[in-house]
Amino acid sequence: MIPGDPSGLRIPPHSDEAERGVLGSILLDPAGSIDKCLAKRLGPDCFYDRRHQALFEQLQDMSQANVPMDALTIGEWLKKNNALDKVGGYDYLVQLQDSTLVPAHVEFYCDIVMEKKLYRSLIEKSSEAIDKAYQGEENASELISAAQEDLFSLSIHGAEKIPDWKESVRGAFEEIENADPNQLVTGVTTGFIGLNERLGGLQKTDMIVLAARPAMGKTSLALNIAENAALGLHGDPVGVAVFSLEMSREQLVKRMLFCNARLPMHRAKGRGLTPDEHAKLTSAVDRLSKAQIYIDDTPGLEAVEMRSRARRLKERHGIGLVVIDYLQLMNFSKFASDGRQRETMAISGAVKAMAKELDVPVIVLSQLSRAAESTGDNIPKLSHLRDSGAIEQDADMVWLLYRPSYYAKGDDRNSDNLAVLDVAKYRHGATGEVKLSFIREYTRFEDRAEFDDQFEPGNE
Repeated sequence: MIPGDPSGLRIPPHSDEAERGVLGSILLDPAGSIDKCLAKRLGPDCFYDRRHQALFEQLQDMSQANVPMDALTIGEWLKKNNALDKVGGYDYLVQLQDSTLVPAHVEFYCDIVMEKKLYRSLIEKSSEAIDKAYQGEENASELISAAQEDLFSLSIHGAEKIPDWKESVRGAFEEIENADPNQLVTGVTTGFIGLNERLGGLQKTDMIVLAARPAMGKTSLALNIAENAALGLHGDPVGVAVFSLEMSREQLVKRMLFCNARLPMHRAKGRGLTPDEHAKLTSAVDRLSKAQIYIDDTPGLEAVEMRSRARRLKERHGIGLVVIDYLQLMNFSKFASDGRQRETMAISGAVKAMAKELDVPVIVLSQLSRAAESTGDNIPKLSHLRDSGAIEQDADMVWLLYRPSYYAKGDDRNSDNLAVLDVAKYRHGATGEVKLSFIREYTRFEDRAEFDDQFEPGNE
């Protein structure tokens, strides 16, 4: 029985033939067909048959995990993940292959499946509005607004299509031709002049890995960038989603408040704030209240669930940046039994896929292995990325953060505030270092002033 259908006789709109066509095309031509389906934004929920939902979800997971796909590996994957019975067994896989004549038509099949899904969604949303109207428990004008928003969101998803190539070329040319030569920041601002100059801001669909050893300040730098982007420092403000798997929302907000007020965190404990400190904190509250920052502090979040939550934040609030703290605390339970390296590979692939799907830059923090501290100079390298080489492979940029004076001995330890952010990988530009100043007293990174370099070791 479908919502709003008291007879229970009508079957929700669907096309079994088109669903079979999609899955049969993938089984016959995995490499080409799955990419076309994902480009169409086809998802498991677009299928009506539960067997088809389960099979497409498994095929999608294989693609995100960068597992080679052919008839043999697909069968083994389903068996390994206890999903073979859910999709109808080997015999049904053979039926799907036999029922598909031309895998090249997979995009046409996708359009039909998505159209039927849109019909079902329209029935569901309309039925919910009708039920609420009968109940009469909500304000009528609010109910109408909610129904309009639901239907509008359906129209957006239903209108998605891949742009024509000629349109893409012309659009790119117009963008280049109309670009302001004086505009240095073309993406999301980091708030740091030196970093903005090197990168031009954080670009859409980019996966940026910020890696460091513990105590280097990578969480502080990520929060500073999130704050700067949300407040529009040296650029336009954007909404920012922060997924904190280590610290609670309360800890993060308090940390950001004291950092913005340029007050040490220990002032939050013990004695009361002085009038001057209270005024600084109040001003910080006023500034940060204007920012659009959304913090999700769910611990041990699954990669798939994080992607779903980020998608909802994009749809509801139009976020322009995602920050994840940090990658090694994420889970992908479907790959957990294969070892941490394989699981990390899947997580990394999911993060990159999320950046492309949401069309926003994603900064994901990552730990470096202890090998970074056994090189003599303690300077981190790409090879020190922990758990998997897939992180480096998937990332569009890799930032390696370190503070030289942290490794000094005696009174010289932390005596200098120099922080080096090494852009060690940059898919779209030149690599190189950006110098910042780290103010330990209130865990804040700032642009490096010229006079700061006069006090670097060796410049006395």
